[in-house]
Amino acid sequence: MAWRVASLCSFWNFRSIFQQRRTEEVELGAHTIKSHGAALARDHRHDWLILLLLAGIELVLNIIHPFYRFVGKDMMTDLKYPLKDNTVPIWAVPMYAVLLPIAIFLFFYFRRRNVYDLHHSILGLLFAVLITGVITDAIKNAVGRPRPDFFYRCFPDGNELYNQLGDVVCHGKDSDIKEGHKSFPSGHASWSFAGLGFLSLYLSGKIEVFDRKGHVAKLCIVILPLLVASLVGISRVDDYWHHWQDVFAGGVLGLVVAGFCYRQFFPPPYEDDGWGPYAYFRALEESSTNTNTVHQMDALNVPAMGIQVVNQQTGQNENEAFSLNRRLSSTLDEMESGRR
Repeated sequence: MAWRVASLCSFWNFRSIFQQRRTEEVELGAHTIKSHGAALARDHRHDWLILLLLAGIELVLNIIHPFYRFVGKDMMTDLKYPLKDNTVPIWAVPMYAVLLPIAIFLFFYFRRRNVYDLHHSILGLLFAVLITGVITDAIKNAVGRPRPDFFYRCFPDGNELYNQLGDVVCHGKDSDIKEGHKSFPSGHASWSFAGLGFLSLYLSGKIEVFDRKGHVAKLCIVILPLLVASLVGISRVDDYWHHWQDVFAGGVLGLVVAGFCYRQFFPPPYEDDGWGPYAYFRALEESSTNTNTVHQMDALNVPAMGIQVVNQQTGQNENEAFSLNRRLSSTLDEMESGRR
């Protein structure tokens, strides 16, 4: 009897362990866009609304005129660089600073099927570039620092003209003059370091750069986006669109904002859990808690089932004993009556 109960308990425990392992295996690919995407976006709807607000502010900042700082004749010495086209055009910046990282996020999603990682990486990236853009353009408009090529923006024909106070009287195109007062900080540099800096942090967590195993090749992969951002910043100085201080300030600004936005959603890359977002691990903890509760209930049901089996067996034995007693009694009665 005891052997049967022990066998039943062992079978039930094995079944619980097997179901738990199956649940853990399913959870690796259980959080997909189809199953959790809508609920996740709904939980972060306020964040997406803030992104739209930031995009609107960025649009307004690009429309309004910057502060037209006083530019005297003696200041023109450092502002007479030739007017050149952009080596990296403006339309290319969102391509490599936003769309390229999103493509890499999608690559990791199709490998791991983790919608928490995809959603939070895209949300963090967009926050990084938009917050950086708003801060950059707000400072540009407030400072109004002339670009290195300001002289030829203001005087395309080379004929200088100043008012009674010694300030410039520009006769160039309004759009060129407006852009000529937006030198500090560099927008190319800040956007590049915001988007590619976020990508660098993301990759450092995904490929576990700081796993203490000494794989320098991983470090090279992480440095590559930062190198691209640095080259973009250098091109701004080479094109005479920015002073070196503008590029340096823009790069630091973008990198700092990217770091803050990344840490809102992801642990530090050097931690053991640095490969995934906070939300994913919270979902696993909740799932594990629910699974443990079910297992505890199953464990409580096992002794009850064992007792039920014992009671059923005991009842059967009692019935057999009662039947045997009745047969013996009937036999004794017949012998006494002389029938046998």
